[in-house]
Amino acid sequence: MEQRVLGKTGRSVSIIGLGTWQLGADWGSVTEADALAVLRAAVESGVTFFDTADVYGDGRSERIIGRFIADIYGGGVTVATKMGRRVAQVPENYVLENFRAWTDRSRVNLGVDRLDLVQLHCPPTPVYSTDTVYDALDTLVAEERIAAYGVSVETSAEALAAIARPGVASVQIILNAFRRKPLEQVLPAAAAAGVGIIVRVPLASGLLSGRYTMDTVFSADDHRTYNRHGEAFDVGETFSGVDYAAGVRAAAEFAAVVAEPGAFAADPGTPVSTAQAALRWVTQQPGVTTVIPGARDAQQARQNAAVGALPPLSENALGQIENLYDKYFRADIHSRW
Repeated sequence: MEQRVLGKTGRSVSIIGLGTWQLGADWGSVTEADALAVLRAAVESGVTFFDTADVYGDGRSERIIGRFIADIYGGGVTVATKMGRRVAQVPENYVLENFRAWTDRSRVNLGVDRLDLVQLHCPPTPVYSTDTVYDALDTLVAEERIAAYGVSVETSAEALAAIARPGVASVQIILNAFRRKPLEQVLPAAAAAGVGIIVRVPLASGLLSGRYTMDTVFSADDHRTYNRHGEAFDVGETFSGVDYAAGVRAAAEFAAVVAEPGAFAADPGTPVSTAQAALRWVTQQPGVTTVIPGARDAQQARQNAAVGALPPLSENALGQIENLYDKYFRADIHSRW
């Protein structure tokens, strides 16, 4: 698995990481045994980066990762967590006292003295431009509660505001073949500033697996049901904010493009799934450090990790994929995020 340096953390992480929102049971039920199997399969396949948050299952995801690292695996994985979504989303809550309390809770959940990387979890937009917020984060580093800090954002403008701050080590942002705006300014600015880019929602909540149809039904406790129109949090987190019907049609065309002979610059050697091709698209975008697809079972974790060995998509395939964005999504979503 290729390793890249995660911005100002100085840590080398695998280009395919593991997102663990689903281990908190917000994508339907996932047993602890299944969650541990996913973590094990990922590490055995070369993954060295886990992304979690204190709000995933109200700490369940963190606690499972903590148990895995302490009792099963040991070390060698960088764990990034996030904070801030367990309280009312007002800028006044983003203060040092709360930061200390939130990180102390995460340290207990993960069973560590110092957190590898803490990210503000898509806070209100003014937070990204508040000096005292960054002063408080610097204090956490000085107090050795955290080794480094970054931000998770909804919009490109928020990302650019954070990248301008000297202490920000990383930015987590949505990027996939159906959400391309960060390619224009965010990734170049991050590269110039030495800031790592963590890509989330790389499969547009599964649309880019090519498996969904207009008849697909998601469980009631799956955010793809209860947040379809942004009822619980930013709608951009669910199917990347794209219209579901348009997404299904575009995904079918994407699947056809990546299945064509010559879709990859070299022979992949083994069959490549549509989801794997979508992940490979992300990893070959200049400036991306790691991408964090989720996995509900061990097989899916292994399949995701296998992307690290794939050749890049060809220039012809990349052009066709860009055309899909222009055809289906640009007019509706490009200005929003």
